[in-house]
Amino acid sequence: MPVQLTPEAIRVLGALLEKDITTPEYYPLTLNALVNACNQKSNRDPVVAYDEDTVGDALDILRAYNLSGVVTGGSNRVPKYSHRLSEVMNLGRRELALLCELMVRGPQTVGELRGRASRMYDFSDLDEVESVLRSLSERDPDPLTVRLPHQQGTKEPRWAHLLLGAPDLSAYAAESPAAVPAGRSDRIAQLETEVATLRSEVDQLKAMFEEFRKQFE
Repeated sequence: MPVQLTPEAIRVLGALLEKDITTPEYYPLTLNALVNACNQKSNRDPVVAYDEDTVGDALDILRAYNLSGVVTGGSNRVPKYSHRLSEVMNLGRRELALLCELMVRGPQTVGELRGRASRMYDFSDLDEVESVLRSLSERDPDPLTVRLPHQQGTKEPRWAHLLLGAPDLSAYAAESPAAVPAGRSDRIAQLETEVATLRSEVDQLKAMFEEFRKQFE
């Protein structure tokens, strides 16, 4: 059946996926760690303030689709939570990296996705990113991504995931944007990638500092 989650379940799934890839030594996550991962201020848009009940309800929704699991017993003194996205949907590292970024930060351009997903997968160029996005959009019977129409005032189209169902297109214009010379368009895409990469590196440093600071609280 098609997967259609809530915004809260999307954030929880994205947080689990991100921590699995970027900090596997701390994964699976306790409920408290998962709440902190959802609410962190770096690599998140929008920033939220979920409590344990909200995250618990989101986990119940994910379990209904078999997209999350819980680990108990043995050396685990408290329950820990994991995702099952890769197994259920048969996705590789490239696909998971892009979906993760779309889940925790919303719709983004190809350049933004390449820069921000670099902490999870090193894409060779923008063409590789777009190729993976198109492959996800053509999955049968249930596509996972969609290329959004150009929005007024922007030059590059954005991509979104479809785990919330079809996106609201009311904010997007049907007409084509003003033409941009090919050379200039390529340069703009390159600059977008460089800026997104720098932002991702700054966000990672912020996250590392927060983890370090928590050790002394």
